[in-house]
Amino acid sequence: MTDTDRNPARELDLVVFGATGFVGRLVADHLAHHAPADLAIGLAGRDRGRLEAARAKLPRAASEWPLLVADATDEAAMTDLAARTRVVVTTVGPYARFGTALVAACAAAGTHYCDLTGEVLFVREVIDAHHETARESGARIVTSCGFDSVPSDLGVLLTAEQAAADGQGELVEATLHVRSARGGLSGGTIDSMRQQIREMTADAGRRRVALDPYALSPDRELEADRDPGPGRTTAPAPAPARPIPGLPITRGAATGRWSAPFLMGPFNTRIVRRSNALTGWSYGHGLRYSEVHDTGRGARGALRAAALAVGLGVVAAGMTLAPTRALLDRLLPAPGEGPTAEEMAVGRFRMEVDAVTTTGARYLTTVAAERDPGYTGTAVMLGESALALATGGPSLPTGSGVLTPATALGDVLVERLRAHGFTLEARRVA
Repeated sequence: MTDTDRNPARELDLVVFGATGFVGRLVADHLAHHAPADLAIGLAGRDRGRLEAARAKLPRAASEWPLLVADATDEAAMTDLAARTRVVVTTVGPYARFGTALVAACAAAGTHYCDLTGEVLFVREVIDAHHETARESGARIVTSCGFDSVPSDLGVLLTAEQAAADGQGELVEATLHVRSARGGLSGGTIDSMRQQIREMTADAGRRRVALDPYALSPDRELEADRDPGPGRTTAPAPAPARPIPGLPITRGAATGRWSAPFLMGPFNTRIVRRSNALTGWSYGHGLRYSEVHDTGRGARGALRAAALAVGLGVVAAGMTLAPTRALLDRLLPAPGEGPTAEEMAVGRFRMEVDAVTTTGARYLTTVAAERDPGYTGTAVMLGESALALATGGPSLPTGSGVLTPATALGDVLVERLRAHGFTLEARRVA
């Protein structure tokens, strides 16, 4: 890092906010092992005693990291925090409740920001309230830098880049398939889902926003107008998946694999659409994008798909009613809880983007890692996003405002993740 990469008026280069939480500790540990020695890093949270305890468990490189006591709901504290550092990485959610003051402070101060949110309503509010402010200040406000939504966002980016490099035109159809995933269920993710369902239940307007597939697009009407619809591209239509009446599951006509909705798909697809729109529809003017969770072939695959679809529906419906919500609260992980080190050690995920271009070429892009997707994998994705913001300088894509991992970090983050054992590979298959 050169002196010109740093703002001399700021004492810190990067602050981990929420460093005493489960994922926050994992992120801090990753930074302690992999951040450049000359990077000035601080740990922030609302309780000094817990911050001291968290720091004491980190590698020796973190022993002198300063501690910043700050409450997420205290606007003055968030303003002070943003003014003291060039980058803030935060794990404090649900973000709709605990993230607004920090985002506002970072956008105003020109401080780069990244988080783990998977909340459509929060991101929409951040765009509306702070995109222009961040553009003027030079801040990169980068949401969704964990399992929500780095694999999806970088996977489609790499697919579009490879197709363009091969001279095979734009993407027309792309589906992300979760081929396998093993890991703990995040209490923070459940809490964010719970919060958003409550907001959707209480307010019809917010429910419409949350259900809109273009909810995060910079110009919703313009993007919707660009969908060419069936029969208006030069690419042959892919073999359709066969839906099953009464259940949101399908069987691939060409592969025979059964699929159910992917839990994170409703959010991830909106992030990918925003990336496409922010880059002038560089992926494809009429790209149709979706995400599914593959469950295998045959009767067993069908049963797994049905069970997964029903289970997701039961959880979503149960969170809308107070009595069932109370029951689910006792059964599901609480915020701050997480798996054991042994459980995380066997975590893994493998996802593939299956895409067709305007010339009829077909691409498969693999995004995979031998890490727990919601914990150790997410800690690497978020930690490397923060390091890219702190050290990437002119290598990063140009632009500021409320951005996505692909538009703010792009190939820089791809290379950083590859260096940590992630597979990110696009290849033409037909």
